[in-house]
Amino acid sequence: MATDLNMALMRATFKLDQLQDDSTRTVGSGWRMKLPAALLGDGAERVALVTAGHVFDRMKRDTTVVHWRRQDDAGRWVREPKNLKVRDAGGEPLWLRHPTRDVAVIEVSPPSHARAQAIDMSMLADGDTFDSHDIRPGDEFLALGYPKGITANDAGFPILRSGRVASFPLSPPTEYPTFLMDFAVFAGNSGGPVYMSERARRRPGSLDFESAQFVAGMLAQQVMLTDERLEIGIVIHSVFVREALERFASTLSRTGASPSRPSWIGA
Repeated sequence: MATDLNMALMRATFKLDQLQDDSTRTVGSGWRMKLPAALLGDGAERVALVTAGHVFDRMKRDTTVVHWRRQDDAGRWVREPKNLKVRDAGGEPLWLRHPTRDVAVIEVSPPSHARAQAIDMSMLADGDTFDSHDIRPGDEFLALGYPKGITANDAGFPILRSGRVASFPLSPPTEYPTFLMDFAVFAGNSGGPVYMSERARRRPGSLDFESAQFVAGMLAQQVMLTDERLEIGIVIHSVFVREALERFASTLSRTGASPSRPSWIGA
């Protein structure tokens, strides 16, 4: 059965937040990606959480809250917040950051009773995906996140937004590592996945329809002019998410240990 990327990402995306010393909260979005056993070299698949690097940078305390979800005996979704250790005793980050892009990866497993999907790396766009699907300005992408920390419901699911591709050229990503998306971005959206989910997309000049389901990138930030919001989002291309995940898997394979050992604190 073909992957329903809408539902897969909805179930794989979670709110991250941390209370700061001034009583404000730093909020971001994170989504779970599978680390294939073939990359790890130990025959065991592991899972990482992807978010924007600046989300973790702004979280100065040792732990952040991941708002997991579970289903009770009646099938109702229930939010299940847990503290995740993100810094060691010396305050050093336990996540791996892409060397040039605002992408952070940390290994994480949900509590045993939580319901959490993880996305296969094959769903990430590569350097040829935009060209092969003839992605152009005006095409619609979808985005999941938590604007201003708001959730879609008490269960803690993300809010789905949409916007048009607002820049050109779009490839190759080595030359154009980010692209613009026409939609309003707020604090809390950072780190969320941006993707296309079209089951019947037709290329210009073709009579055939094809499925176009792929993660195009990660929302990094909004475009600002002095203090004015322009309602334009900056999206980092998925190839850099892939690179961060591959670097992370290489670290696990080489050392046999994670720089981000997940640790749950509290109930």
